[in-house]
Amino acid sequence: MKAVIKGAGYILAHTPDMVLHNGTTQTTERIVNPDSEYLKQLPSHLRDWNTVLAYWPNQVYIGNKTPEELAAVPQPWFEQTCDVNARYGKYGQMMPQEEFLLLMQAVDVFDLVKLEKSFVAEHKAAFAANEMIDETIVARIKDGIEADEIARLVNEEHSEPLYHNNVLVGCVNRAHDIDVNLSAHVMHENMVSKASSVLALLSALKNAGIAKEDVEYVVDCCEEACGDMNQRGGGNFAKAAAEIAGLKNATGSDVRGFCAGPAHAMIDAASLVAAGTFKCVVVTAGGCTAKLGMNGKDHVKKGMPIPEDMIGGFAVVLTADDGVSPEINLQIVGRHTVGTGSAPQAVIQSLVTEALDRNGLKITDIDKFAPEMQNPDCTKPAGAGDVPLANYKMIAALAVKRGEIGRADIASFADKFGLPGWAPTQGHIPSGVPSIGYFVDQIKAGKLNKCMIIGKGSLFLGRMTNLFDGASFVIQPNSGAEEANVGVSEDEVKKMIAKAMREFAATLLTAEE
Repeated sequence: MKAVIKGAGYILAHTPDMVLHNGTTQTTERIVNPDSEYLKQLPSHLRDWNTVLAYWPNQVYIGNKTPEELAAVPQPWFEQTCDVNARYGKYGQMMPQEEFLLLMQAVDVFDLVKLEKSFVAEHKAAFAANEMIDETIVARIKDGIEADEIARLVNEEHSEPLYHNNVLVGCVNRAHDIDVNLSAHVMHENMVSKASSVLALLSALKNAGIAKEDVEYVVDCCEEACGDMNQRGGGNFAKAAAEIAGLKNATGSDVRGFCAGPAHAMIDAASLVAAGTFKCVVVTAGGCTAKLGMNGKDHVKKGMPIPEDMIGGFAVVLTADDGVSPEINLQIVGRHTVGTGSAPQAVIQSLVTEALDRNGLKITDIDKFAPEMQNPDCTKPAGAGDVPLANYKMIAALAVKRGEIGRADIASFADKFGLPGWAPTQGHIPSGVPSIGYFVDQIKAGKLNKCMIIGKGSLFLGRMTNLFDGASFVIQPNSGAEEANVGVSEDEVKKMIAKAMREFAATLLTAEE
């Protein structure tokens, strides 16, 4: 048995006010240097909704533009205007902040998210008109409370404020008086992750043509943690999001691996399907408020708009073999082992070449590589360079060392075997998975054969180990047709056995005569 990818969903939520009030760079600066010139300048660098819609990487993320089209656009991309500015795309959508705040309340089951009544009245109709939002989700929206009560909760009860156009329109209450794991700040982070995951789940199921009741298992791989003082990261985001999305027959659990989490989750999900444990598994992840405006100081310093103003989310649907959909080849799985080390060459070898060598393949047998798909508009001004390009150069260098390409081919390797980065800097979101929807389409169209997703992570961030991490897997065309040609049905096997027994009996009779 094998696991195939039926479809994927990708969503973005434009949250400029959360950049100001919830991104770690900004919240830290407000504590350390409250009169910071950066904080004074930041609001004028926030993008409006129309600018976000016409931003090239965003349109690639939701599927209205292809990576090849993006590659032809001169950088920096924030200086360009996309000729498509649609909110909805092939893979998902962009959601404006006002609707996303309503979605946060809709996913809340403990009455922690409070919204001001006039804000709800103004935006509820638009929220209900969203093509991914059904009546069960709309029904979860409350009428709202008075603005004075929201202000009191923020000022006196340590609630996390919710702003829209820099106006206080709601708050997230703490879930416990003294447990820091249930503080208003943490609950806000988790509500954002859950809400964006729900929207991605619904988008992926629609794109895959899968009924909600057919989903048996959900794996969440976001970078947040939900729990209390007795189990700080106990989970379970997966089942919590599945509940709101209406996946009544599903259970689920969470997988964490920092930025490499999605790659681990995809391998886990594919293995569950291939083993026959579940017929339909969905991998999902919501976004991360902490990383909003993460490189904002450098962006402001260079006179740029803030490109890190989007909450990202994705979901991928895996099912038992349908004979058509691209499959995950579980024989070609790369892994960063404990003994690999953190040297860049060693990391790439463990994730790319060792997996290929075990299967008798060359680097050039992979049509496209998708490593950390960070948008260079976010990373280059901060001194981190073009992250996908750096990965392609390392893979190319290994290919030269192995004699699989010439040294002169290094310059063109990225164009031939890579894709530009278009994902928001949401940690886990860029880690290869934004390419899955595109790869599935290209493989089904016969334009690509083998594509490798590479996830890498920094385990040392948790102060438990200095180890690096990573995992990789390959997506390829469905091999069902070949299998069908050589395969034999159960009835045919029975007939063959019966015929063999008759022939054997005949030989015995002949021998006795």
